[in-house]
Amino acid sequence: MTVLGAIALPQLQPERLPAIAAAAEQSGLAELWLWEDCFWASGSACAATVLAHTERLRVGIGVLPAPLRNVALTAMEVAALLRMHPGRVIPGLGHGVQEWMGQVGARVDSPLTLLREQLTALRALLHGETVDASGRYVQLDRVGLDWPPGTPPPLVAGASGPKTLRLSGELADGTVLTSSTTPDGIRAARRLIDEGRAKAGRTEPHNVIVYLLTVTGPDATERLAAARHRAALPDTVGVAGDADAVAEAVHRWSAAGADTVVLEPAPDEPDPIDFVRFAGEQVRPLVE
Repeated sequence: MTVLGAIALPQLQPERLPAIAAAAEQSGLAELWLWEDCFWASGSACAATVLAHTERLRVGIGVLPAPLRNVALTAMEVAALLRMHPGRVIPGLGHGVQEWMGQVGARVDSPLTLLREQLTALRALLHGETVDASGRYVQLDRVGLDWPPGTPPPLVAGASGPKTLRLSGELADGTVLTSSTTPDGIRAARRLIDEGRAKAGRTEPHNVIVYLLTVTGPDATERLAAARHRAALPDTVGVAGDADAVAEAVHRWSAAGADTVVLEPAPDEPDPIDFVRFAGEQVRPLVE
């Protein structure tokens, strides 16, 4: 069965998150996703806020930018969240926007190497291991968490390029694909992910999470066209319309290989709380 979620965009003021979280939980949504972008709010702080204001909602962090973070700090934050809210956190790492990484002096020559080193170290730390690492970017000397999570979480990676998709298949438990991904793009990503899985000899399920740009309301078609134009996206990206139209798109994205489809509002969404309610109350029953 396809898992349906919704996104709380990082552009939203952090103080709005409790109301959005409550709406997501009350609507029956399984997951609320967010991510850490410069220079909005901390991804881990936002996740903690959502978790503290809900009881069953899973929170996906898709993703934290690896260049911005020390892997030990990320492990400490994720472990603390999981110990307080077991089974409800899906942490993810990604390359980050390179221009922003440059603004804070964190840009690296090889984002792929950094992501490999961080994914490897983060997995080990969240499994309660004591880690020594002397990589190009990650150096750890007998680092272990005093309070590891009782159950290690599924670790996901944000990926779009072929090398990163293969790396995600090799080292992560799931892959986050952006809202610029079409059904054909999902199929192509699946093939690359599977190449990485085969290289590592992995046979367990690999969850593909896809963001779906979603616009609803009386002017949905025009707003979707404007959102595509702003982001230079093709006409095959996103969906506009009522719950039936959105559910039909979710089914198409799922048939192409998405295990989780997360509805992403346009940046000009006038009411993010209503958007989350629409996803949970109107679209979810049609998907399930």
